Amino acid sequence: MRSLTLHLKILITVLVTLGVLITAYQIFILGIPVSSDETDDLWNIDTRVEFQANGRDPIKLQMFVPPLNQDYVSLNESFISNNYGVSVNRADGNRKVTWSARRANGKQTLYYRLVLTKRYSGEQAKPKGPIFRDSIPVEGPEKIAAEALLAPIRQHSADVETFISETIKRVNNTNDDNAKLLLGGDASTTKKAQAVELLLSIAHVPMERVHTIRLAADIQQSPELWLRSFNGDRWLYFNPETGEQGLPADRLVWWTGDEPLITLDGGRQATTTFTLNNSEMNAIRLAQLTDENTDADFLEYSLYGLPLQTQQTFMIMVMIPIGVLVILILRNLGGLQTLGTFTPVLIALAFRETQLGFGIFLFTVITALGLSLRSYLEHLKLQMLPRLSVVLTFVVVLIATISLFSHKLGLERGLSVALFPMVILTMTIERLSITWEERGGSHAFKVALGTLFAATVAHLLMTVPELVYFVFTFPAILLILVGFMLAMGRYRGYRLTELFRFKAFLKD
Repeated sequence: MRSLTLHLKILITVLVTLGVLITAYQIFILGIPVSSDETDDLWNIDTRVEFQANGRDPIKLQMFVPPLNQDYVSLNESFISNNYGVSVNRADGNRKVTWSARRANGKQTLYYRLVLTKRYSGEQAKPKGPIFRDSIPVEGPEKIAAEALLAPIRQHSADVETFISETIKRVNNTNDDNAKLLLGGDASTTKKAQAVELLLSIAHVPMERVHTIRLAADIQQSPELWLRSFNGDRWLYFNPETGEQGLPADRLVWWTGDEPLITLDGGRQATTTFTLNNSEMNAIRLAQLTDENTDADFLEYSLYGLPLQTQQTFMIMVMIPIGVLVILILRNLGGLQTLGTFTPVLIALAFRETQLGFGIFLFTVITALGLSLRSYLEHLKLQMLPRLSVVLTFVVVLIATISLFSHKLGLERGLSVALFPMVILTMTIERLSITWEERGGSHAFKVALGTLFAATVAHLLMTVPELVYFVFTFPAILLILVGFMLAMGRYRGYRLTELFRFKAFLKD
């Protein structure tokens, strides 16, 4: 007996632990939303390119577009133009779209539209980058100024990160004559980036220019320049104006390198305008779209990977253990008397179609009439199988009659009575009649009320939208329920109703 108890405890512990760990993994590692009400940002980026065509030369316009091999994933991407050919190519980690036309006249407008969101899951490939570069040739006063700047930088830095940050701060020091010499009177961000790159190259530290767009709605903006360097494990991003390390979360990398955003042949006066706005989408739907667009494993082994019609079926099925748990608690702890465990749960499922109030009415009417027929057949001394056959046929006829009259009276809800499990109703009537014969009409009435009450409570719990979402999304929670059910299986204490029955003994 002691070994059996230990075995049961181990089994319960294993099931509950597995359920908790799997659910925690889905929530905290995969980032699956715990509520269907959760939403995530969806960004719409509209890039408009305008230019004047020469009118006689072929037109070729190239523009960098986001590589999206980072923290964001594209849900939709479109290139909108009139009579232009479009192609997209990859080179050096960038993507570039090319619009081309044999001839065009006057003002031309091209659009690039992108819908994206934060990347949900799927392990990204480990980043790669250069960890060494050759020095940029420099002579004369610039060389002396560069060496003068590098001496204190080396003294005040401990690694690549602090070396780059200190270099940027030195270049931005307006009181340093060496920095002024390297800038040559040009204090633009681009010129500062060139000076930083020169100093870093002398120290053989590689550096790339990164052009970003800020994800902020309804503001006019242009690409913002950042610097980055690879430390052998990850990319380090730096603000070229302040030396601050770390790319802000609202920045989207558009392209890397020294080339301009747009190159245009056959036209002039090209301008680019960025317009951004954001909206919200249900988090789990967004996760599905993200998974579909990235081939990630985020939802591969979840119930969301099933066909939509099958998902609807499983949303009902996964709630059956919840209903069973309700009946178990009501019976084992509350002492409620019902017709078994599964009959109330199946009746609760039928209430999904008929709605609760109308379902209780139909259940009461059909059961009462069925019991009357069962009582009449008992007087005919029929065997059980023929008797059940007659009751089943009667239930079918009764359901058809109720549906017909409901339709004639305009009560379309009455048509849903056909979805009641006829066999369950028939067996319910049969078992109630047997209970009536063995233990009396009062006990049978009490069992019928208990069954109806348990079915009602189970139905109310099984149709809570938040609970349906949670169990369907995290089905491992059912392992925890099984562990609780196993623990309930060894309960031998008093039921709640027994405390009322033995109330007189407690007084003594």
